[in-house]
Amino acid sequence: MADFSSIKAIAFDLDGTLIDSVPDLAAATQATLAELALPSCTEQQVRNWVGNGAQVLMQRALLNAEQQKGCDIGVQLENVMPIFMNHYELHLQKHSKLYAGVLTVLSKLNAAGYPLAIVTNKPYRFTIPLLEAFGIADLFGLVLGGDSLDKMKPDPLPLTHILDKWQLEPQQLLMVGDSKNDILAAKAAGVTSIGLTYGYNYGEDIGLSGPTAVCEQFNEILALLTNSAEFTAKSMEQ
Repeated sequence: MADFSSIKAIAFDLDGTLIDSVPDLAAATQATLAELALPSCTEQQVRNWVGNGAQVLMQRALLNAEQQKGCDIGVQLENVMPIFMNHYELHLQKHSKLYAGVLTVLSKLNAAGYPLAIVTNKPYRFTIPLLEAFGIADLFGLVLGGDSLDKMKPDPLPLTHILDKWQLEPQQLLMVGDSKNDILAAKAAGVTSIGLTYGYNYGEDIGLSGPTAVCEQFNEILALLTNSAEFTAKSMEQ
C-alpha cells in the first residue's frame, strides 16, 4: 500500500471528482448548438469531452457538429464561447450533484487540520458559485480555476503554485482527481496522487495514468489517510 504519511495538504479536482456537473454542462452545450442551428450532442458525448476546460469542450462539440453536417460549419470558437458561457451560467446548478461521501470526507479532512484546495480547469467565475451552492466553499483555503493562472492542468503550475503559497515540499501535497490531466500534473509537480475511477477520463482507465493509488469511491481516500501517522496526529490535536 502507498504511504501517505507525509501528506500535509490536499488539492482536489472539481468536475468528475467532487461534483457530477455533466448534466448541466451537456444542457449548456446543447443549448449553444441549438442557438447556432448546429447538430446537437448527447450527454454521454459531453461526459467524454470534459476535463480540459470550457474552450476545449466547445471545440469538441463544434468538431462533432461539423462531422455530422459533413461540411465546414463556418463558426469561430471565439464567437461561440460567450454564447456557451451565458447558457452555462443559466444551467450551472440545475442538475449537478455532489458525489456520494464528498461532504462527509471533506468535513472530516478539514476537521483533522488538512488545508484543502480546489484545482480545476473550470473557469473561476463558475467554480465559486458551485462550491457555494453545495455548501463546501468554506472548506477550501485556496481555489484555482482554469483561468486563475497562466497555465492549467496537465501543466504542473497550479500545483507548484500551491506548494509555494503553502510552503510545502512536493511529497507533502496530495492531488485527488478523476482525469489523466490531474495525474499528469501531479507527476510533473512531483506530488502524490489519487485517481478516482468514477469520473470523467475520456473513457480511459485512470490506472493507466499511473497515480500513486486508485480509489473507486470517494470515502476510500479517508481510509488511506486514516492509516497514515499524519492523519492520526492531526486528529489527536483537535
